[in-house]
Amino acid sequence: MTSIEPTGLSLEQKASLLSGRDFWHTEAIEVAGIPSILLSDGPHGLRRQDNAADNLGVHDSVSATCFPPSVAVGSSWDPEVAARVGAAIGREARAAGVSVVLGPGVNIKRSPLCGRNFEYYSEDPLLSGALAVAYVRAMQAEGAGASVKHFAANNQETDRMRVSVEVDERTLHEIYLPAFERVVTEAHPATVMCSYNRVNGVYASQNRRLLTDVLRDEWGFDGLVVSDWGAVNDRVPALTAGLDLEMPGTGGSGDAEIVAAVRSGELDEAVVDRSVRRVLALAGRALPPSGDVDPDEQHRVAKEVAAGCAVLLKNDRDTLPLTTRSAVAVIGEFAANPRFQGGGSSHVNPTRVDTALDAIRELGESVTYASGLADNAVEVAREADVAVVFAGLSERDESEGFDRDTIGLPAAQVELIKAVAAASTRTVVVLSHGGVVSLEGWHDDVDSILDGWLLGQAGGRALADLLFGVTNPSGHLAESIPLRLQDNPSYLNFPGESGHVRYGEGVMVGYRYYETAEVAVRYPFGHGLSYTTFETAGLTVTATGDDSATVAVTVTNTGTRAGKHVVQVYVATNAAPVRTPARELRAFAKISLEPGETRRVELTLDRRSFAWYDVELSRWVVSPGDYTVQIGRSAAHIVAEALVTLAGDVIIPVLSIDSTVEEWFGHPIVGPELGELLAGQSDRAESSADWMRMVASMPMRQFTKLMAYRGVSLPTDALPRLIELSKG
Repeated sequence: MTSIEPTGLSLEQKASLLSGRDFWHTEAIEVAGIPSILLSDGPHGLRRQDNAADNLGVHDSVSATCFPPSVAVGSSWDPEVAARVGAAIGREARAAGVSVVLGPGVNIKRSPLCGRNFEYYSEDPLLSGALAVAYVRAMQAEGAGASVKHFAANNQETDRMRVSVEVDERTLHEIYLPAFERVVTEAHPATVMCSYNRVNGVYASQNRRLLTDVLRDEWGFDGLVVSDWGAVNDRVPALTAGLDLEMPGTGGSGDAEIVAAVRSGELDEAVVDRSVRRVLALAGRALPPSGDVDPDEQHRVAKEVAAGCAVLLKNDRDTLPLTTRSAVAVIGEFAANPRFQGGGSSHVNPTRVDTALDAIRELGESVTYASGLADNAVEVAREADVAVVFAGLSERDESEGFDRDTIGLPAAQVELIKAVAAASTRTVVVLSHGGVVSLEGWHDDVDSILDGWLLGQAGGRALADLLFGVTNPSGHLAESIPLRLQDNPSYLNFPGESGHVRYGEGVMVGYRYYETAEVAVRYPFGHGLSYTTFETAGLTVTATGDDSATVAVTVTNTGTRAGKHVVQVYVATNAAPVRTPARELRAFAKISLEPGETRRVELTLDRRSFAWYDVELSRWVVSPGDYTVQIGRSAAHIVAEALVTLAGDVIIPVLSIDSTVEEWFGHPIVGPELGELLAGQSDRAESSADWMRMVASMPMRQFTKLMAYRGVSLPTDALPRLIELSKG
């Protein structure tokens, strides 16, 4: 952003710019030519409010197109889908004079119980980051600024305003920060929104480590940091830490605190000026309402992107796609009154809503409907060729502000599915929900499962097209579906207690844990079926330097329908000195192939694809060694793999008196000399492999005392000299 100097403004005027004028507008100073800008909730549609304002979706908003929420876009595995959503919302923002849209949300799905998972993309940071980059770039190309959120480690709703996330640095850098980092460095969002929670005891709004050291100094962010609505705990420390704009307005109380702190000498006015420059740069994005938006065209986009998001989980006996001649029984209230978005601050007032029932009736020649009363549902199912049951979660089951306590479907729905399946020749279940739901208790009773997640206002017609094969399903799971909630790696630590939540699973989040611990799931991350088939062959992996590689693979559509296939590239290794997951997603691409078509796909694995975060060095490290590059149909189903050897980083550690015996003797420079100094002084037992294994973890400080007790000593200057030698 262009730097604008706050020349000629009084301290009071400058302070006033650092908090909102009201709930959705920034402050204006008309005499200085500084306009107010309008912010609006997103991220799957505008929630612009003209009158009563709130950040929980309680009051109505101006009608806007409701696109598929991030939970669905994540399952598309398609940056083009994310970009189309971002661009379409950007067009509506421009027409409405909205300068900043609050989204996308890129927080990781640590637990399937998080009530706001519908607003996030995935359990994997690479997938989340790639989709968010596409969304932000496309939105900002239309003129509206994006606000990537919620920074950082905001992975639950329980006690979200104050809970302290206890997370180690490696886990933070490898799991919870990379999606933000990628958006910041590749898409340059106008703003980053801080989260409510504390991170290792410090409120995110006051966390200099996050807001300045990482976000600005490490990643080079030059935009504005805005608070989540009501997230500022203490205004002056927040400003000092790097939070620029407090939203919503506080009636001038925050401004007064800033002025008083400067007057007393507690706060340097230069800090105020720094944030004012960022606010002024953001004000340069002020958008007067301009351009026309065609609601029919926007609705068409919503339908097209929705069709690429649903995941075909199961399709026994080729039950899907349905034929137009089949007698179809449609069962369930969601078919006529769909659940298509989440609740809370992102709740959109849609311009229209398609229902699956209406669309199925248009496509099918014989369609009957039962809303869900068991006797009637069983009766219509018995008379039909195929029964299609619409099930899922209502908005009261999952929303911003609270977490779920179960992943099960409501008991009445499970009973309905089982009763229909017992009566029907073939049974299809269509799911609508924002967070993972369990399939247990009824999965084996049905023939097909189409998971629609939440598909936006045009989702009903998109589902009908998928059911009848007008569109070929191409979605893949962006999060694992466990057999039991207890199998989730966060189970024992979610949502925490006594104001703290411990991220005890470390980097083993989602599929990383399931694959490493060999815990079976119902459906793994990356799983998704199609009405056609694909074959993968000819995998090659070529090193392109000491720490990167290129991957090439040939994919063929071996079926009779055009379809889209996701090439999933995982990396597995034991080269690092830390525990790493069995495999990690490191690249992907979604391609479209006609029947019989073959395509060679090439992907790049950069340095970060092979790196781990070293907490002692505070940087990313690629360990020398072998890496297995794998092509998967999912995280659990690997169809091809190849080995690549990388030179990696040569790191010569600096020793200290507290370094371990293993570190001393294993040091490439010091180790041999230390061995020579001790040669001949130790007896055979002390030189044995078993004895060295027992003392390997002993600090050198204690080791030298032990050896002295046994009559083995080093020259007085030996250790200081060797420590200096280790520095190179």
